[in-house]
Amino acid sequence: MAEAAEDPQDFARAPTAPSSHLHETFSEPQNGKKRNAFAELMAPKSKAAKPEASSSRSSAGHKRTKNPGGKTTTRSKWSGALLEYIDHPDRFPQQVIRVTDKTVLIRDGFPKATVHLLLIPRSPAHYDLHPLQAFQDKDFLAMMRDEAASAARLAAAELQRHLSAFSVSSKARNEAMDKGVPFDQLPQGRDYLSDIRIGVHAHPSMDHLHVHIISRDMHSDKVKHRKHYNSFNTPFFIPLEDCPLAEDDERRNTSFQNANLAKEFVCWRCGQQFGNKFAELKRHLETEFEQWKIE
Repeated sequence: MAEAAEDPQDFARAPTAPSSHLHETFSEPQNGKKRNAFAELMAPKSKAAKPEASSSRSSAGHKRTKNPGGKTTTRSKWSGALLEYIDHPDRFPQQVIRVTDKTVLIRDGFPKATVHLLLIPRSPAHYDLHPLQAFQDKDFLAMMRDEAASAARLAAAELQRHLSAFSVSSKARNEAMDKGVPFDQLPQGRDYLSDIRIGVHAHPSMDHLHVHIISRDMHSDKVKHRKHYNSFNTPFFIPLEDCPLAEDDERRNTSFQNANLAKEFVCWRCGQQFGNKFAELKRHLETEFEQWKIE
């Protein structure tokens, strides 16, 4: 049986449109400077109206779906929550960042890092498919890559806004900006885009296809157990650039991926091994975050 990155209890207390610590991250900059147009886009909007049950495709109740191996499984309503964002993005102004005719970009309600977004396709022909199956469609994959690249730039800009006040690499650029140096003459700063990862889980927890746009730091109180960490720091996380996977790629193998979720902990940044000591890993990640943000 395929193991997913999240368990039902991880969503047990989730409201329909869950808030997240990104409401703070995407609000006022820590250096006290006035927000630019990007910050206005990313900032929380006015409070959403309480959503209503929408249609026969609603996330309420249970549905039966097929995993990549063709086996039918029963999925509960928490795993269908993304459908509301596809059908009614206007109901979630606190969560939705961007809507196009092809995708919806939202804040992850249970963020596993400083910046964690989800890119959700709106095509009914694709969003019910397993990502590895959907990405066999070259046109669809090309579209998702374009949309994800744009989303990653937004995420990188937000990460910059969140960390630049601490970053040694950004100091000269920040000082030049404060002096009014023209944009095209600013010194090079930290490459925040390189800290953004784009990919999917081998066995997604949610029914509807979604691509993770996530900073690499894993600094979040929502990282609560082994699956949460290993699902982003082993081959269980499949970079979008690697798709479509070859038919014989071992990342398609359920046993291989279940083993990845069960692996002992390794720090994403320094490679230190922690065995099965999750609490020690979490303390270490706090230290690594403080060092990473000042790079």
